[in-house]
Amino acid sequence: MTQKPFSQACENNKDPILTELKRLFTKVHRVLEIGSGTGQHAAYFAPQLRHLFWQPTDVAANLAGIELWVAEANAKNLGVSQVLNMERPNWRNFRFDAVYSANTAHIMAWPLVQTMIAGAAAELPQDGLFVLYGPFNYNGKYTSDSNERFDAHLRGVNSNQGIRHFEKVDECAQAARLVLQEDIAMPANNRLLVWKKR
Repeated sequence: MTQKPFSQACENNKDPILTELKRLFTKVHRVLEIGSGTGQHAAYFAPQLRHLFWQPTDVAANLAGIELWVAEANAKNLGVSQVLNMERPNWRNFRFDAVYSANTAHIMAWPLVQTMIAGAAAELPQDGLFVLYGPFNYNGKYTSDSNERFDAHLRGVNSNQGIRHFEKVDECAQAARLVLQEDIAMPANNRLLVWKKR
C-alpha cells in the first residue's frame, strides 16, 4: 500500500507561493503542473483557486502518492494526476493556459529542463503564463551559503542535478517566445519566475 508522501519544503512554501498565484492566475482557466512531486501543492492550491482547473502531472512512479493527496483534497477543480515525463513528453494530452512547476529545474537534468520550457511554451496560447519556482544562481554566483551547500548535495547525489543559472533558464525561455514578467524573491532563498508567451 502506498504511503502518502510528505515534503516539509512544500509545507513551508505553500502559503507564500499561493499568495502570488492568487494574483498571477486571476484570468487563468487551466493550469498544468509539471512535476507535482508529493501532490501537496496541487491539493492545497486547487481548493483555493476554484475559478480554474488544476492538472497535476509527474513521472509514473509518483502518481500513486499524488493521488492520495488529490483524493483527500476532494476538489472538483483538481484533476486526476497523469503521466508527463520530460524524456517522452506527451504535451498534446493536455490543454492549458498556464504552467506551474516547483523545485523541478534543479532535479531534472539540464536537457530535460530545456525540453520542459520549450515544449510547454509551444503549447501555451498567446499571453499564457509559465511560472517556475525554486533556487537559482545569478551572475554565475550562489545567492546564499545555504544554496551553495544545497547545490553540492544535489551534485553529490546525481551529477546531472544542480541549481540552474537564471540567465541560462531565461535564455531558453526567450528562445521559446516567453518574456520574463516578474522575478519574485521568496522565502528560503528561492525565486518565483513568471514568463508570458508572446
